[in-house]
Amino acid sequence: MSMQIRILPQTLINRIAAGEVIERPASALKELVENSLDAGAHNIEISIENGGINLISVSDDGSGMAREDLELAVQRHATSKLPDDDLLRIEHFGFRGEALPAIGSVARLAITSRKKGEDSAWMVKVEGGEKSPIIAAALNPGTKVEIRDLFFATPARLKFLKSERTEQQHIIDAVSRIAMAHPEVSLRLYAEGREILKIPSGDRMARMAAILGDDFAANSLELNARRDGISISGFAGLPTFNRGTAQAQYLFVNGRPVKDKLFSGAVRAAYQDFLGHGRFPVLAVFLELPPEEVDVNVHPAKSEVRFRDGRLVSSTVIGTIRRAMTDAGYRASNTVAEQAISKMAANFSGQTAYGYGGSSAGGFSERNSAGFFAPILQKSETIFAELPAPAARTEIPESADYISHPLGAARCQLHETYIVAQTRTGIVIIDQHAAHERIVYEKMKDSLASEQVKTQKLLLPEIVELPGGAADRLDAEKNELAKFGLVLEKSSEKTIAVHEVPAMLKDFDIRKMVKNLADDLEESGQLLSLKDAIAHICGTIACHGSIRAGRRLNIFEMNALLRDMESTPNTGQCNHGRPTYIELKLSDIEKLFGRK
Repeated sequence: MSMQIRILPQTLINRIAAGEVIERPASALKELVENSLDAGAHNIEISIENGGINLISVSDDGSGMAREDLELAVQRHATSKLPDDDLLRIEHFGFRGEALPAIGSVARLAITSRKKGEDSAWMVKVEGGEKSPIIAAALNPGTKVEIRDLFFATPARLKFLKSERTEQQHIIDAVSRIAMAHPEVSLRLYAEGREILKIPSGDRMARMAAILGDDFAANSLELNARRDGISISGFAGLPTFNRGTAQAQYLFVNGRPVKDKLFSGAVRAAYQDFLGHGRFPVLAVFLELPPEEVDVNVHPAKSEVRFRDGRLVSSTVIGTIRRAMTDAGYRASNTVAEQAISKMAANFSGQTAYGYGGSSAGGFSERNSAGFFAPILQKSETIFAELPAPAARTEIPESADYISHPLGAARCQLHETYIVAQTRTGIVIIDQHAAHERIVYEKMKDSLASEQVKTQKLLLPEIVELPGGAADRLDAEKNELAKFGLVLEKSSEKTIAVHEVPAMLKDFDIRKMVKNLADDLEESGQLLSLKDAIAHICGTIACHGSIRAGRRLNIFEMNALLRDMESTPNTGQCNHGRPTYIELKLSDIEKLFGRK
């Protein structure tokens, strides 16, 4: 049966484009807000109904459009944002000229705009691909775009949308990501007439705190680096300030929010030694580089990018984040203490204070408080009996007594597991095993970095068959892999021959590891599987080589551990991302006892 080739009708072409560009209401909203940003808007107001399905309205105070511009705006592939027709130097957001005609082909679109300096505004409507004549309208300088009944012309698309609440959350996330990249712009979001998001203009950290919460400012590290034309800025959360999903990771390239595999892989690699499985950092990273070094034209929705030198970008991101965490030293998030206090308060709650009737600011009972501290009270005689006698304590410099140090002076050990130290402003409780495990692990990392990893030669090469161009990708990384003790070479178009493996990984499934490495390179450009495996072995060795819980320490050993923590990077968390210590301020303790 022969089939005749024909040109598709324009309405169908636009609906296909809509399927590529407008995945859901949030996609359409993103396109409109980006147009407002390109127009130089300082204030953007957004209204939605029914999760954006019934209505999406975006009003701005940007430069606006004249009548002739408005005429072209709803025609496909018409844009003001490629002045040199150079797709390799894209410096605007909505550069494709597809979004408005695509939206108009599947929804009821109305655009009203008034150019600054002109006396009147103009309106154009497009419904299901049918454009109405332009008419005069009333509007302040700027533009207002309304999308009603999204996908009414393609009702099958409506079946693939989620609930109103889910679609609204996608819109909130889209607005938050755009807002974070543009602190100079004020944004307001209304749902069913009720304001649900208000993000005033301000400095970048104020904007992040408005989106990520006030705790983020106190528990993040500033990023600021420049290398070979690449600039990185933003803030990365401390490892102990983490979440159960990657939703709170905000990544930007030249002001554009992206979800890029290489960028995300670099973030994962940067936190590789600090977070356990299933935990994700909270961060906002802004990457700036020359427009010709990044292709933002990879995907119709412009959410993915391609870097000309992905290796340089990846190593710069990893190095910048790791350097910030190394400089943070022993620092852990303050939310650790807040969580501990909340648990204590919960333990005390529900009883009258001090055994008396009526309510009290303290809110806990003598019976409850005694129950909570019972394990400590039971050990107190043993603990204090083990401390050096007063005469012997003169060996510790009493003038400072280590209290001036960040982690203070060790005072006692509880349950042969926890060290209690006194600082000038409170107390610190240290998990001796977790803290020493991190110290040992960091020393092992330094040793591996300064020495060649020991390898184990295989009697016969392990031949691993790989799909597609995976063998080429691995072969291109063979020098880097050799640094970690994995010696391999390409033996045919689709096979890799492994000759040597890291001695510490001799019992691992080498074939599976090589395949995982190939997947890593394809997905993120990182050798995560090998580094994960080595980190796992190092972590196991560090665990077994560290001070175990249950071991009694004298006061000098305790203080030595505290000083090691202060001088060793990344000791605020163990190898699984859990805190190694909790600091309680005197004011926190006084609140627990109802003194404040």
